[in-house]
Amino acid sequence: MIRLKNFFFSWGEGIFSLTESDSSVMTQDMHLSEIERRIEAIQHRLTQLGPMHPGSLGEQDNVCGKADCRCKDPQKPQKHGPYYQLSFTWRGKSTTRFVRTEHVSEMRQRIARYKRFRELVNAWVDLEVERERAERAEEKRAGGN
Repeated sequence: MIRLKNFFFSWGEGIFSLTESDSSVMTQDMHLSEIERRIEAIQHRLTQLGPMHPGSLGEQDNVCGKADCRCKDPQKPQKHGPYYQLSFTWRGKSTTRFVRTEHVSEMRQRIARYKRFRELVNAWVDLEVERERAERAEEKRAGGN
């Protein structure tokens, strides 16, 4: 069994539960057909994700430069904001962008989809490694090297 990070999805007749990747938990007797079925399920799930974006979303409040502004009140300062910042690194370049309040919900969904995408890809690679191991074991049982 391959454990991946907290995922439930269905494909064909089965429902798969995926929890955090841990190759040390793999069983030695996973059949090729089961591995291939799980890979197909992951591939199908990847096609269903929708728009995604890497990164994280932070919230901040700011103080402006005006001396008589409400944000400078010594008794009850009221900062401006909240402002939302998307931070991410892509292809070696770090980027930070402001996100309008009306777009925050959608951006959070895109970030969550990207995290699911990465988890599913890691699960797929785990299964491909296990498939290669199973193919070698099958060849060995059949008398090949």
